[in-house]
Amino acid sequence: MTKPDPVEASTRPAPARRGRPSKARAAGTGDTRAAILDAAEDLFSKHGFYGVTIREVAREAGVDTALVHYYFGAKRALFDSVFLRRAEVLNTDRVEAINRYAREAGTAMTLEGLLEAFLRPPFQWSLKGGPGWKHYCALVAQTNANPTFGGETMARYFDPAIRRLLELIKVVLPDARDVDIYWGWHNLSGALTLTLGETGRLDRLSDGLCRSGDLDSACDYMVRFAAAGFRAVCAPPPDGAG
Repeated sequence: MTKPDPVEASTRPAPARRGRPSKARAAGTGDTRAAILDAAEDLFSKHGFYGVTIREVAREAGVDTALVHYYFGAKRALFDSVFLRRAEVLNTDRVEAINRYAREAGTAMTLEGLLEAFLRPPFQWSLKGGPGWKHYCALVAQTNANPTFGGETMARYFDPAIRRLLELIKVVLPDARDVDIYWGWHNLSGALTLTLGETGRLDRLSDGLCRSGDLDSACDYMVRFAAAGFRAVCAPPPDGAG
């Protein structure tokens, strides 16, 4: 009986497998980490943090479960990696936009111009960035309303950019109280994440007159609404009011 040639055996392709590719094949693509993040982002955006397992992420990404643990560790670390990936892009774009606007506008800076500079980047990314950005925006909307860890997560990844915005709002509204500015942001934050979530609620409520996917119009309306809101809540109280 002829023994198999060990060299030939080592180079012979493995039998094809149904379903997900092998760990070796996935690791060799160079895109494994990104594929896992994309799959996790999609699943988390649809089912939330608690509705997704590592095994489901691995299946969606087409890799072994062990490979997800290898790259990211526990599920919370994977979630944080998903959140950070696009948060860095958004924060950079928004801070650069408001700083550029403040520099160019100088003493003519307005609330509308400042809010336009800050709000437009996430709307544009959602419009033109592909499905991944749609998933991410839905995930941010979901996380912002999560009472368990939403506040901590949003603060960790977005507060530096938001604080820069609030610094510039104080320049435009120098007599405003800090407490009023923070409440103004709180209301804008809820409107922003809900709108970026594109839930379709607006479409049904308006019988199709308005579309939640019309993000250009959504941003235009939000700039005007938020500017008026900040002015209203930051106005001095009437004489005699507490």
